[in-house]
Amino acid sequence: MTYLHKLQAVQQQNNSWLCIGLDPDPVRLRVDVFKWDDPVLPFNKAIIDATADLVCAYKPNLGFYLQWGAAGIIALERTIAYIPGHIPVILDCKTGDIGHTQAAWARGLFDEWDVDAITVNPYVGAEAVLPVIGNRPDKAVYLLARTSNPSAADFQGDLATGQGLSATVLRQSQQWQTGGHLGYVVGATYPEELAMARQLAPAANFLIPGIGAQGGSLATAVTHGPDPICGPVISASRSIIYAALSPQFADAARTAAQTLRDEINKMRGK
Repeated sequence: MTYLHKLQAVQQQNNSWLCIGLDPDPVRLRVDVFKWDDPVLPFNKAIIDATADLVCAYKPNLGFYLQWGAAGIIALERTIAYIPGHIPVILDCKTGDIGHTQAAWARGLFDEWDVDAITVNPYVGAEAVLPVIGNRPDKAVYLLARTSNPSAADFQGDLATGQGLSATVLRQSQQWQTGGHLGYVVGATYPEELAMARQLAPAANFLIPGIGAQGGSLATAVTHGPDPICGPVISASRSIIYAALSPQFADAARTAAQTLRDEINKMRGK
């Protein structure tokens, strides 16, 4: 099964374009989770159990696991294994190196951990992508096209006018012949640029961060996010997994996830 067909199936099953970021922050975790020998995995399991019927993907960010050292990497590996097999796992690692290094990343993340997609920084060009999904038709990469952070325009340019690095990434990468799917990260915090991104990459799936705590435009994500096969992957992390810092954190996460999913669906007319 290709990545897009797997994503399409769960979007239909759960009636959802919502992706939840699994980003365990020791500053935000409830105090009593530290009673566990490993606070990360039980926290993640509780979030997954509470929301698995509401999402189209989960997106753990590698940095939030590296901060815990070796224990964090073990927790990440076990979290990936715990996520139900029909739900895509997007590992947000923003790797982007020369070919043989990227091939090593791919062997670890795709062949060993069996994630479905990763985020890639395209600064080095095609070598950041082709060794990763050139011969993996069931996998995907999301190239950083327009990130959601406030200083994104410093280097990425003005995508709304079709100029700058973001526009170049979208135009140039469309010419690469890949085995797996080539999607793009396009932040919802720059709503006027999503329409241009869709124009430049009409068939690509979009991973859209910036909804929730970052205040991105949900309406624009719903309008310009869909591709011919799937809806976008609209990602929210902090606003869901830290909806409550109490023993009922998983219930609060479910409520926040359902509210956001239903808001997306209302805009979709579903």
